[in-house]
Amino acid sequence: MGGITGMVLAAFAAYAGAWYFGSVEGNFALLLMLATVVTGGYWIAERLYFLPQRKRAAERFDAERNERLSALKSQGFQPEASDQAAAQQTRQKLLMQPWWLDWTAGLFPVILAVFVLRSFLFEPFKIPSGSMVPTLRVGDLILVNKFHYGIRMPVFNNLLVANHTPERGDVMVFRYPPQPSLDYIKRVIGVPGDEVAYLNKQLTVNGQPVPKEPKSDFFDGDSMRYSKQFGEKLDSRVYNTLNDDDRPAFVAGAAEFPYRDNCRYSVEGVVCKVPPGHYFMMGDNRDNSLDSRYWGFVPEANIVGKAFFVWMNFGDLGRIGSFE
Repeated sequence: MGGITGMVLAAFAAYAGAWYFGSVEGNFALLLMLATVVTGGYWIAERLYFLPQRKRAAERFDAERNERLSALKSQGFQPEASDQAAAQQTRQKLLMQPWWLDWTAGLFPVILAVFVLRSFLFEPFKIPSGSMVPTLRVGDLILVNKFHYGIRMPVFNNLLVANHTPERGDVMVFRYPPQPSLDYIKRVIGVPGDEVAYLNKQLTVNGQPVPKEPKSDFFDGDSMRYSKQFGEKLDSRVYNTLNDDDRPAFVAGAAEFPYRDNCRYSVEGVVCKVPPGHYFMMGDNRDNSLDSRYWGFVPEANIVGKAFFVWMNFGDLGRIGSFE
């Protein structure tokens, strides 16, 4: 079993190494699920077979030793203390887990806890780009509520138990429709049935302009430039957005995507009717966000969870806290 386990662990290590060096496209959720299944199998085998086997070996050792001691005592010999210590060490070795069980069954409780926590409760993410500035900054480490929109099957993401539906203004993590292996984060702007218009940098939902209030310019330390900042109120959500005067209003380079006929593009921007079971997403950094204006609608099946808390930013500890 040691050789087989070594090959299994080597396969995991090879996959992780290939992922790290960019040779393969990694899938952490799949890797974690496989690790849980494999270590769980070893844990069950340890409880039902390997541990009882070691206990029986220790019991046989004790029985044989007691027979030898009885025979020696009948001949007038007394065991020395060193013999007792050696016997105790031998018994401990017989009961000790081999290395291949220590690295599998021994890690199962920890891996299982991480799997349950990450798959069904909360998952950490790191903000890699500035598309959600000023709400979220590059380097923010955020928590995502995985059960707010319902409990989903790990890896496959099928909905198991329904909960809340996404609302306008939610900051949501989802699987990027053109490449579902990637996770994206944007703000929900349109829900099924909505007509969303973003014309001349003014957001309108179902014919109603979203209130937009000028605020002091925002300085982005990463780009070392100022951007115009606005306070926006979508339903009950109040948040800030950025606009870049140097960027035109029209959407350049929109791709082909499902339900593209629901969208009308012009030099002023775009108007889209959100199809059933889909959502229209936009970044708060409106002129620097690759979002639904470019690649289309987010299917309900792609939802990952609701972002709600910055738990760390090593470059700015003041970022820690809720942004809801």
